[in-house]
Amino acid sequence: MHAAGRPLTGGPHDLLNRGRPSVALDLKHPDGIATVLDLVETADVLVEGLRPGTTERLGLGPDECLARNPRLVYGRMTGWGQDGPLAPTAGHDLGYIAITGALFGMGQDRGRPMFPSNLVGDFGGGSTYLVIGILAALLEARLSGEGQVVDAAIVDGTAHLNAMATGFLDGGVPFYDVYETADGRHLAVGSLEPKFYDELVRGLGIADTAPDRNDPTRHAELRRVLGDTIRGKTQAEWTEIFDGSDACVAPVLPMSEAFEHPHLVARGTFVDRDGMTQPAPAPRFSRTAPTLTTPPPARAGRDTRDALAAWGIGDVDALLASGAAAEA
Repeated sequence: MHAAGRPLTGGPHDLLNRGRPSVALDLKHPDGIATVLDLVETADVLVEGLRPGTTERLGLGPDECLARNPRLVYGRMTGWGQDGPLAPTAGHDLGYIAITGALFGMGQDRGRPMFPSNLVGDFGGGSTYLVIGILAALLEARLSGEGQVVDAAIVDGTAHLNAMATGFLDGGVPFYDVYETADGRHLAVGSLEPKFYDELVRGLGIADTAPDRNDPTRHAELRRVLGDTIRGKTQAEWTEIFDGSDACVAPVLPMSEAFEHPHLVARGTFVDRDGMTQPAPAPRFSRTAPTLTTPPPARAGRDTRDALAAWGIGDVDALLASGAAAEA
C-alpha cells in the first residue's frame, strides 16, 4: 500500500512486488488515514520505511496504531535508524555499508573496495533484519498480548552481519580470493580448509611447487603463483577441471549466465513467469510449498477496490470518489 499515483519502483518489471495486492491511498487525505487505521485494527504487522517522524506527522505513528491495536507489530526500516545525528538525512545502501566498515573489507583491491550492489545493506542488513525482528516480535506478542516497534536500521543490521572477523575472508589470504582467467573472466577460489586447499593445488597442477600456505611471509608469492596459474586456462576449462570436486572453486558468472548454471537449473532456482526469468520463492518448505501468484502491478492501485473490500473496508466507492483512494 502506498501513496496514490506513486508506484514503489519499477512497475511490471519490479519483481519485489510480485504476489502483492497494490492499493493506493492518499495519506494526506483524512479518509486515507482513517482507512489505514481501520486496517490496523485487524492487522498483525504494519511496515513503513519513511524518514523518522513522517508517520507520526501523518497520524499513523506507533502511538496511534498501537492505540487501535495493542497487539500490532510496527516494523520500521530506515538507513540510519530512528535516532542519531544522521537519522533525518537522506542516504543510500552504499553509504550505510561504508560507515559500518563493511565496504572497506569487501573488495580484493584494497585500493578501491568494490560494492556488491545493494545486497549487503538494503537486503541483508535492512529487510532481512526487519523480517527477523517482526517474526520475533510476533512470537513475543502471542505470549505477552502486546505489540511493539521494531526499529530495523540498515546500519545496525550491516554491522551485525559483519561481526565475523573480516581479515580472513575478504581476500586477505590468497586461497580465498577471485582470480582472472585466460579469457578475461574470473574464478572464485574459496579453499580455506587444508583438505579443500589440497584439492585446489592438485587441480591446478601445482601441488609440488606451491609455496607453503601456512607461512604468511610467503602469501604474496603464493598469490602470484595462483594468479599466474589460473590465467593459463579459460574459465570454462577450470570449471570443467574442478567440476564435482571439493576444492571450493566456482566460476564468477553474470546474471544472464547464472540462469543457465546446471545446479541452479536442476534446483529450479530461477523460473520463467510472466515473460521474465526470475528467482523462485525461497526458502523451501517440506509441507507448504510457496507459489508465485500475481505479477508486479504495472501501476499503483491495481487492486485497490478488490483488496480493500476483501479486507473489510466499507464503501470503497466513496473512498475512490473522494480521492482518498486511487485505482489503476
